[in-house]
Amino acid sequence: MLPRAVLWILGLSLLLRCLVAALLPPGFDEAYYYLYTRHPDWSYFDHPPLVAWTTGLGPVLTGQVSAFSIRLGSLLAYSGSSLLLYLTGARLFSVQAGLISLATVSIAPIFWIGFGVLTLPDSPLTLFTAATLWVAAQEFFPAPKPGVYGSARYRPGPRLALIGLLVGLASLGKYHGLALGFGLVLFCLLSPAHRCAFRSGWALLAALGFLAVFSPVLLWNAQQDWISFRFQGGRAVPETGYRLQDLALTVLQEVFYLFPTLGIPLLGLSLAEGGRLGLALFQRRRLADQELRHLLILTCGLPLVLAFTLMGGYRPILPTWPMPGFWVLSLLLGSRWEGWPGAKRLLAGTAVAVGLLVGVGLAHVRYGLLQAPGGLGLWPVERDPSTQLIEIEQLRRQFQTDPRLTQALEAVDFIFTNTYFLSGQIGMALAPLTEKPLTCLDEDPRGFAFWSQPEDWLGKDGLLVTSTLFQPKAGIPATYGNYFEHIEPVAEIPLRRAGAVAQTFQVYLARQMRQPYPRPYSRRR
Repeated sequence: MLPRAVLWILGLSLLLRCLVAALLPPGFDEAYYYLYTRHPDWSYFDHPPLVAWTTGLGPVLTGQVSAFSIRLGSLLAYSGSSLLLYLTGARLFSVQAGLISLATVSIAPIFWIGFGVLTLPDSPLTLFTAATLWVAAQEFFPAPKPGVYGSARYRPGPRLALIGLLVGLASLGKYHGLALGFGLVLFCLLSPAHRCAFRSGWALLAALGFLAVFSPVLLWNAQQDWISFRFQGGRAVPETGYRLQDLALTVLQEVFYLFPTLGIPLLGLSLAEGGRLGLALFQRRRLADQELRHLLILTCGLPLVLAFTLMGGYRPILPTWPMPGFWVLSLLLGSRWEGWPGAKRLLAGTAVAVGLLVGVGLAHVRYGLLQAPGGLGLWPVERDPSTQLIEIEQLRRQFQTDPRLTQALEAVDFIFTNTYFLSGQIGMALAPLTEKPLTCLDEDPRGFAFWSQPEDWLGKDGLLVTSTLFQPKAGIPATYGNYFEHIEPVAEIPLRRAGAVAQTFQVYLARQMRQPYPRPYSRRR
């Protein structure tokens, strides 16, 4: 039976996340992943396939395409992830430790917003990472006999094979799942009591199970010259020389996204415990049962954090890259804080502060609370980056009510954008209005390069929908004039927030495409 506190945390977290999911306009990546659902495949250029499943769940169940519907899968998945994380903490350490870990991932903004609201590959990754850790806790630390402290002697069992399947599923969510598998192997290598896992037939079944589950990604990449692996691997290549100031900035950003009262302890305790256990292993000291449990958490979380944090010294990294590692390390925080009387007060105070900041931020993004004009006058609307997040319903209504747009939409054979950033937003806005194909004619088409061929549009009319924020420097006629017989403007669509124009979309009719638009990569026929 779950403690009442667990049910309260899970319930309040889900309620708050649903509210944010309904009010926050879809981001570029989220809307782009919606387009995955319109092109079912074994894998995708940017990511493995599970993000298409979590993104597509809501529109299938509700019949609506909206910010809330594409996030429904993430909302449900994160509740499951949080519950499994609590069960893992309670299994490895104590109920109190599990509660602290659950509260941490329900408060830290990057966790409950990035993983629990937004539809990103991190949502299925986190769900199956939590499931893997829960099974690993039971496999590697079996329940002791009555009256005996610590774990019983480890003997590999069927759960080892299940771990392989779950790591495969985590990797179908995001390639970070491979680091989870590496961490589990590293744990068994470093723990003498668990090295026997490598001599077990269950380990072979685990490896085969992982390969079987992950095979769709391998097969898709093999058919496409390993393009996804090459793309993601290329992002780790240094762009500049190593700069310590950039490393320090990366650390500060991580602490900020986690919130300082949680980020500083998470990072500090993890590094300190990792250093202490590393020294003990170097000295060949036998680790106690509690230390082995910490070692399991550290090997599954800390390498990912260190790899991406150190990468920040030579290239910019996205905020979510190291965060799955921190999410795992929240179990270590729960273990360390379970006996600290001030933990409850710190978590409660952090929850209030985060709630207020998120509330103000959400009110501004949705309603222009701080903008000038229309709000409190603190932020000029023309210099406000939050205007890039648009209410797709406004854009949809314009296409429904403006005769020029309605006629143009009916007259063309396909719709296109000049940057993949906008493609998802436009695709979501037009989803109920037309089933005509959508593509991107740009030097960086991302997944669009694998959803069509450049020759597919020859001789056809297209409708270009773009934004003043993403206008090509040369202008639309100069950019596409050589590829179409004629390009003419149709209409401008002002999108408003708090009474002010926040962003303007532009629509062009491009007649008779006469030559394919070049692509840097393309799918095989």
